[in-house]
Amino acid sequence: MSIFEKLTTEVLVIIFFCITYFISVFEKINDWKGTLAYYTNHFKATFLKKYISPILISIVIFESIVFMLLGVSVLTILLNSDVYFGKIGLQLSALILILFLIGQRIVKDYQGAMNITIYFILNIIGLYLLT
Repeated sequence: MSIFEKLTTEVLVIIFFCITYFISVFEKINDWKGTLAYYTNHFKATFLKKYISPILISIVIFESIVFMLLGVSVLTILLNSDVYFGKIGLQLSALILILFLIGQRIVKDYQGAMNITIYFILNIIGLYLLT
């Protein structure tokens, strides 16, 4: 039995988050001005408004790190059955999602918070499967 057959669910969860973070980073970088304008408007009534640019830079950096960790983890799982990078990637992903949740709650975007919760649940399932 190949390692992919043993860890199919884990690999698919990790690939899902690889795609999610890659597209997220790509969109933010590709349309930086639009992204900055959107989030500045989204958080205009909060204390976060004046910190949007450094927050977005931090988000892009952390999402890029998570994407790379998860990308490497797919290879290490398939080649060595090693889930170390997958665990770290999903742990950092969970922290990012918690921070996103806090931001959505601050701005009182309850629909956005609910959407993040769905990602968080899948993230925790992935971590559980890797343990």
